[in-house]
Amino acid sequence: MTANIATVTRVRTGGPREDGPKILEHLAGWTLVVVVAMLVTRLGLL
Repeated sequence: MTANIATVTRVRTGGPREDGPKILEHLAGWTLVVVVAMLVTRLGLL
């Protein structure tokens, strides 16, 4: 009984959700990769 109450009263803390827009996350990740690669090559660090 107390385990049920504990799971019902649990509050979400803003962590990652399983039902989020996956394609948006992939696009944002690849955009970040491209921007970092452009910055590295532009500054001559490679």
